[in-house]
Amino acid sequence: MSQDAEHQESAHTSLDPTGQQYDLVIRGERVLTSSGIRPREVGVRGGVIVAMQPLGNNLDGEEVIELAEDETLIPGLVDTHVHVNEPGRTEWEGFASATRAAAAGGVTTIVDMPLNSIPPTVSVEALEVKRRAAHGQTHVDVGFWGGAVPGNTADLRPLHDAGVFGFKSFLLHSGVDEFPPLDPDELEKDMRELATFDSVMIVHAEDSRAIDRAPQPDGDDYAKFLASRPRGAENLAIAEVIERARWTDARAHILHLSSSDALAMLRTAKNDGLKITVETCPHYLTLVSEEIPLGATAFKCCPPIREAGNRELLWQGLEDGTIDFIVSDHSPSTLDLKDLENGDFGVAWGGVASLQLGLSLIWTEARQRGLSLEQVVAWMSERPAQFAGLAGKGRIAPGYDADFSIFAADDAYVVDVKKLHHKNPITPYQGKALAGVVRRTWLHGEVIDFENPRGRLLRRGMTDA
Repeated sequence: MSQDAEHQESAHTSLDPTGQQYDLVIRGERVLTSSGIRPREVGVRGGVIVAMQPLGNNLDGEEVIELAEDETLIPGLVDTHVHVNEPGRTEWEGFASATRAAAAGGVTTIVDMPLNSIPPTVSVEALEVKRRAAHGQTHVDVGFWGGAVPGNTADLRPLHDAGVFGFKSFLLHSGVDEFPPLDPDELEKDMRELATFDSVMIVHAEDSRAIDRAPQPDGDDYAKFLASRPRGAENLAIAEVIERARWTDARAHILHLSSSDALAMLRTAKNDGLKITVETCPHYLTLVSEEIPLGATAFKCCPPIREAGNRELLWQGLEDGTIDFIVSDHSPSTLDLKDLENGDFGVAWGGVASLQLGLSLIWTEARQRGLSLEQVVAWMSERPAQFAGLAGKGRIAPGYDADFSIFAADDAYVVDVKKLHHKNPITPYQGKALAGVVRRTWLHGEVIDFENPRGRLLRRGMTDA
């Protein structure tokens, strides 16, 4: 990190002038700070980091945690792409189960997608229904996206004022009838509206015309399903979003990038100064289509997992900054909707359950590529927090929320779906050996015990409700 970052940290590290004891002190040789992994002591009071000092200064706390030699203190991850589905489809996933899974994986903040719950979050009234459903159930902090659907342009500003972090839209059928897609002209109209109050349009970018002309998926052969969701569908839709962003000067975000073909035009758009950001997901970075077994519908998602060569190019896009960050797109369903009995990719619900596993998945792959833990955490914590405007999240630094995890980077485990907190026991990673274990997670300076939900409901620009 820069000398400026080091100075910023040290400028806040004087002894507490009141002489008061800290609520919590965590100290060890490996603390991920603004200037990299350093030997530090972290002092917490009132749920906020108030001191960071060199190891050996012996800060006094009501509770003192000493990191083991193999442990690193990292900031809590921020996952801005999670489908919780409550209310309405709580049997798919609920706030209690989803936020336990998040905490177990070192994720301390999620932002919930506006669809798959009933009602979808497309009006202030629906947002309040969602917030009431979440109240008192969350083990991590939870924010909400709004939805942009045909006919709700007038609802966008009220939803923004009510605290949503931005607006999601689809350019093809979303999978649920109550959240219809926008056509490109409707997308542009809503983007012009969002530009007036500097909100962001986050887009599921696949072109419905290209998919309508592609082969129809059926049966247990993943190759047939992959052919039904061609890269061209993604590329066309992303090009559409880029041009509408150019015409409107609005902020736009590409969700779950799967097609590496699109990287060149996204890179150009960024170089042109357009307000475009891009995410991808662990399943696109760790899985490859060539290895998906017959009938293994746990792997089905849209856009799809593509070939090994495509995966390599996505990693290059991350490393050169074209892709901004990594989020889960945790999109679970009940087991029957995955059509496990028949293994038909044309019938099964599309969505990967991975909220609890993301950090280990990405770290396992990244370390083999010579990438650092600092880089991984930046992609999964600091950058998504910055994207969503979550001030106080994503870093271990004075003034930030005391949200962090103890991560044992050299420890390992084998994924056992029965030990995951997700509501439905299915994941494509069953039996996979992963590096890196989250040993404990703190939210606002209190360890998450999975019994007492202490998470807050977040509003854009505010710390809590």
